Formats: sequence, C-alpha cells, structure tokens
Amino acid sequence: MKIAVAGTGYVGLVTGVCLAEQGHSVTCVDVDKRKIALMEAGISPIYEKDLEQLMARNMNRLNFTLDYKEAYRDADVIFIGVGTPEKKDGSANLSHVYSVALQIANSIEKDCVVVVKSTVPIGTNDKIEGMIRNNLAQEVNVYVASNPEFLAQGTAVRDTLYPSRIVIGVEEEVAGDILSRVYKDFDAPIVVTNRKSAEMIKYASNDFLALKISFINEIANLCEIIGADIEDVALGMGFDSRIGNKFLNAGIGYGGSCFPKDTKALHWLANFHDNELKTIKAAIDVNENQKLKLIKKARKYFDSFRGINVAVLGLTFKPGTDDLREAPTLVNIPIMLEDGCNLKAWDPVGVDNFREIYPDKVTYCNTIEETIKDADICFIFTEWDEVKNFDLSKYSELMETPIVLDGRNCYDLNSAKKAKMIYDSIGRETINSLEASLV
Repeated sequence: MKIAVAGTGYVGLVTGVCLAEQGHSVTCVDVDKRKIALMEAGISPIYEKDLEQLMARNMNRLNFTLDYKEAYRDADVIFIGVGTPEKKDGSANLSHVYSVALQIANSIEKDCVVVVKSTVPIGTNDKIEGMIRNNLAQEVNVYVASNPEFLAQGTAVRDTLYPSRIVIGVEEEVAGDILSRVYKDFDAPIVVTNRKSAEMIKYASNDFLALKISFINEIANLCEIIGADIEDVALGMGFDSRIGNKFLNAGIGYGGSCFPKDTKALHWLANFHDNELKTIKAAIDVNENQKLKLIKKARKYFDSFRGINVAVLGLTFKPGTDDLREAPTLVNIPIMLEDGCNLKAWDPVGVDNFREIYPDKVTYCNTIEETIKDADICFIFTEWDEVKNFDLSKYSELMETPIVLDGRNCYDLNSAKKAKMIYDSIGRETINSLEASLV
C-alpha cells in the first residue's frame, strides 16, 4: 500500500521504516531540512539500534520529503507520528498533531485512512476527524483511526516488527479492514476496538508500568531502612505470574519521552473531569523524589560538593538511546554544579546532546577510567554494559576516594565486598570494604 508518515522522530521514523520492511511504499514527511538530508543519505537522525541497517535495506521503498502536499495527495493511509510534548500544566501539547491534520485536509485527493500513532488524550481522534472533514479541499472520504505505538527506545525496531499486540481503534468497519491489510504480515494479536478505548489502552499501559516502577522503588527505599535486599524481594515477587518480573528493577526513577509525559497527561485529564487518579498521582510524586536519591546519599559522605571532584557515569535516561528527556542527570548535575563541584562525565552516545545543555561546565571524557581518575565520588545514573562490566578494582586504583553511588544496581554486592571501595546502591546493603571507614 502507499503510505505517508508525518514526523520522523522515534515513532514516525521507526514506523515508516518498519512498514517499508513489510513491503509497503512509504514516504516520510518532516519540516526539518537537515533531518531530511540525513535520511536521504541513509543516516538516521536518531540513535536507535538496527534502524540505519533497516533504512539501507529498504531505500527502494522509502522516500523522505519536506513536501507534505505531494506525500499526502494520493496516499492510501497517512500515519501521524509527530510529538505531543508536555505543557507546563501537565497536559499534552497537540499543536503539531492538529497542524498535520489541517495539512492532510488541504492535500488529499482520494479516499484514505488517517491513523493517529502519536500518544494523544482520550477523545483527540474525534477532534481530528472533525477538523479534517470540516476543512477538506476535495470531496473525498476520510476515516480516522487510533493505532497507538508500544515501542521502547533502544528496542524500538524490534518492538515494531514483533509487537506484543496491535491495537486498532475505529468507528467505521472500512477503516479497520484497511489497517488489517497494512498489518497482515505482522505476527501479533490484533485488538480492534473503538477509538477512545484504543487511546485509553495506550495511556493505561504506560501508566501501569510507571506505577510498577514507582512501587518497587518505594519498597527498595524501605528495604534500606529495615535491612532487606530489594533484588531478592523482586526475584521472589517476579515468580508470581500475576506480577511478572519486568519493571521490577529498583533505581532512581523512570525518565524518557513516554512515562513522565503520559502519567502527567492522564492525571491532568482525570482532574479536568473532576476524577483524580490517586495511584497515578502517587507514581508521579514517588518518581520525582526518587530522582534525588543519590544526592541524598551523597550527603552522608560530603556536606557540600564545593571543590569536590565528581565523576558521572551515564547521562541518558536509559541505555541504548541518546535521549536525555526526563533523565535523572538533568536534575542531579545542576545541583552539583551549583554547589561548586568539578564534574567529569562519560556516556557512550549521549555526550553530544548533553554538551548542548552544558557546553563548558562539564568535562566530557572518552573512557570510564578517564572519568573516575582522581574523583572523590562517582555517580552511576545509566546502566550501560560498559559500566556493568567495568572492573571494580579500578575504582580504588584510580579514584581519590572510592565512593561509588549506584542508581541502577549495576554490581553484585559480593564483588563490591572484594574491592576496596564504598558501594552504596538502591534498596541494598551499603558495602564499605575500605580498611578504614570514610563515613
């Protein structure tokens, strides 16, 4: 089928490339000339595993353009995959979605299905349908469908090609039939429902996972107080099939483009209808507090960061991506810098993005060894494999004082006991294997 995709971020570009992989002819539309030039050269503007290889393999079925009129004019299906960033009040900013809807209305010359892939508040598809039908330049039939994405950054290609489920929200049978044809070669259960239910499935799924993360983090904080081990607790919980073992890794909170935005948006929507979601509000509050967990731990060792040499390992909100949105580093590093520390940082892919925020106050390093050399304290914010596989003995060899605060529980406690270091993680025993306590 002839498909157009509006937006070439994580959702739009991954969707377009994966649909081309399934044999469709896909045109990806964006307003950024630089991004279009990169993609035409076979270069992905976002860091995502396997995406460039898939682009290269399907360049004969992929087209990248700034010309939305030509892209939408005779498309069978148009996917909207533009961003819906968070407003200051927590609601979703839908200006990009509505702008694309008007462009579609002014451009299409044949019957088509418009598919909203972006995460939007419940009822948005109805508004988009009205907007498009009321502004059509040609007498054509337009059907609007909700088709939320369930991809995770770092595994977006795999999640799209081999989804856990495909959710299709439609009001007319013809739209459901066309989308079923789009996904006919995907091996996944298909849930067909109405549009509002499909919109809610996306929010409810993301917010439930956020709840799970905040719950295990609160349990981890209590484990530290009473002397339990959160990893053993999570292991024991995870064997229960009703609970499962995913999203039970304690840490310093969730970040990224989805969970923070989607929890706030659903909470805002509920409040707008005078129906507060208390569990979602609690998940948001717990997560905001959890981001500062390592700073609070650091106060046990230093009253102030002034003049302290600080090492930071990991800048992105999770491994496998260069995305900094809602990353804990964006909360913690400003506090340390304002206190007057000397800060060195390492990340295998996120440095360039972080340098745009802090071009001169942070020393960026190419290796972990370079980062921790002569440091008084080390913070681990992202569980990159390079960090998890790092030789613990090097902390004591290279650091001035080997104090390691681990926000992602990267190391085995028994290994930490064998190294000469203070190792303070989340929900577990603090290890002090130095000859003399520094506390």
